[in-house]
Amino acid sequence: MRSWPLRLRVFLIFVGLTGGILAAIGAALWVLHDRLMGAEAPTEAVVTEAVVTDALALAGLIAGMATLGLCAMVWYLFDINMARPIETLAGGLLTGAPPDEDEGRYLADLAPAARAAAQARIAAQQELQAAVASHAEGMTHEKSMLENILSDIGAGAILTDSDGRVMFYNAAASQLLPGLGLDRPVSRFLRGDSLAAAQARIRAGAGASDISVTGTEGQRLTGRIRPLSEEFGGTILILRPARRELVPPRLAIQALRSHSAALTALLDQLSDPVAPRMIAALRAAGAGLKQAMRDLDAGLDPGAPRQRRVAAEELARGLNLPLGRVEPVTLAADGWQIGGLLVMLAQRLAGTGRSVTATITREQDGSPDEAMVTLVWQGAPLPMDMLDDWLKIAPDPDMPDLTGADILDAHATGMWSDADPDDAARARLVLPLRISAVARAARASVTYDFALSGHGAADLRPLSTLNCVVFDTETTGLSLSDRIVQIAGLRIAGGKLTGERFETLVNPGRAIPPSSTRIHGVTDEMVRDAPDMATALRQFHGFAEDAVLIAHNAPFDMGLLRAAEPESGLHFPNRVMDTVLLSAMIWGQGAVHSLDALCERLGIELPPDLRHTAMGDAAATAEAYLRMLPALKAKGITRFEDVLTQAQKYRRLLSDANLAAAHGN
Repeated sequence: MRSWPLRLRVFLIFVGLTGGILAAIGAALWVLHDRLMGAEAPTEAVVTEAVVTDALALAGLIAGMATLGLCAMVWYLFDINMARPIETLAGGLLTGAPPDEDEGRYLADLAPAARAAAQARIAAQQELQAAVASHAEGMTHEKSMLENILSDIGAGAILTDSDGRVMFYNAAASQLLPGLGLDRPVSRFLRGDSLAAAQARIRAGAGASDISVTGTEGQRLTGRIRPLSEEFGGTILILRPARRELVPPRLAIQALRSHSAALTALLDQLSDPVAPRMIAALRAAGAGLKQAMRDLDAGLDPGAPRQRRVAAEELARGLNLPLGRVEPVTLAADGWQIGGLLVMLAQRLAGTGRSVTATITREQDGSPDEAMVTLVWQGAPLPMDMLDDWLKIAPDPDMPDLTGADILDAHATGMWSDADPDDAARARLVLPLRISAVARAARASVTYDFALSGHGAADLRPLSTLNCVVFDTETTGLSLSDRIVQIAGLRIAGGKLTGERFETLVNPGRAIPPSSTRIHGVTDEMVRDAPDMATALRQFHGFAEDAVLIAHNAPFDMGLLRAAEPESGLHFPNRVMDTVLLSAMIWGQGAVHSLDALCERLGIELPPDLRHTAMGDAAATAEAYLRMLPALKAKGITRFEDVLTQAQKYRRLLSDANLAAAHGN
């Protein structure tokens, strides 16, 4: 009985009390009945057995109903004023959330003591966090520097544990292997047996091994794999796009020889007057020689040079100029060359009395794959002949042969001066640059969690070590026959958010009711060009594969995913946790378990503009789950199988999405 909820035990106590009182009344009436019937009747009246029985039955009924009503009233008062507040106070103590002033007002000093304990815990946590932050300031700086270095190396870097599961990857790796995520087997993102063969060489004692692999999307990659350490047992994998192998251009060389011989023979005859046929033959030989040289050049080219990329924010901050709008894009440009050119031009403009501001924005009216780098100033446009003269100058004195015009030619672009279309009083220099085909975040990033190694089976692992995806959907309505219009997810690994996100609008294939748009803000226009249901769910399936799915009111969201299986062809066999049920395990069924109430109890700020958006609700749910983990651990709910066991006690509150999956619902 110790595992039963407090309110259930209190209720059973009062049920037992009521039953005992009614039994006592019944026994007393039975004894009274026997004595009355055994006594001699008075001479003036005859008391029949039926009369006695009716009188005693009426008296018993009145006494029983009165006892039952009194006990029910006392139990109700006891439940709302003692049992329920005790459960709520216990949940607050476990999570560190101070209870309201009115909570537990009939519990004497218990409620103030719980509030004081919660406030003391918060104060202690704040002091500890401040001390840790102060102590770790230097380490944070070094960690940031290391992350920037690792994220900007040209190759993809992946660290795996002894089971081949990803513990670290940088931005380049995520581009080379789409879908790469923490705590997932790296072999899932590679085809063939090349990786297994290289790992076998490592296990056989090789200190490192070259590797040539193919990604799941057919991209050819080369690199090197080496073990991290004997004690750890993991590996580090460095990958780059494979370059085209050099093939001897025999046909081009043969054609070059042929045309050269023909041209030599024709030139030997130039002592005589040149006939029209000779001129035509010379032209044909010259054209053939030119084409043969082109073919030879193409054959000898080992492949396109490595694409140069620079984040817009990185380029802008390197100019040491006032900045306007800088969009988070990656430019296909040499940051050193373009940056030096822009600095030189800004200095020239300053020398003419023009104070400039730099902006980097996407091209709105032209190509969506192009960005505009502009230097803006107050005044008239710069004369083009002056700009041409400046572009003849080398921005770097140490490289006098590399002029500004050469830099523009190398980037296949140009530069011009015109009036600012947004403000006629301003002028600008405009430099269009292509946006890199390999998208990267504007700031360097790496994703890692070295605590993921060696966790074991999912059901037996601690909750804080599970690989989870917290997700939410927005829909055309509130029934399982409705359609998804937005879906978002966040990955949790090692008990913290990894920074990996998934978010997309979904074209539902039908009109979105205005009543639904008023709630989540998604309109028909917003989803017009969005992926359809099957495409969006394929993308989300890849993001959530092998993860425990977490949602608030999970039966609804999981029901939508499973209802779409015939259309998408995808099954979601993931284990599921529901934050509604987790909240009930901590605060009891008597508390309110809406997402707003949960955030309020846990001190989570949920901005109104993000409420009822898929990413906003997913982020709030993820934060609530992480803050509930210590309280669940304190109640002995430490593993996924513990959550499954406890969920059976709350079927009246909400069904278990795992059971729905097992029954095919």
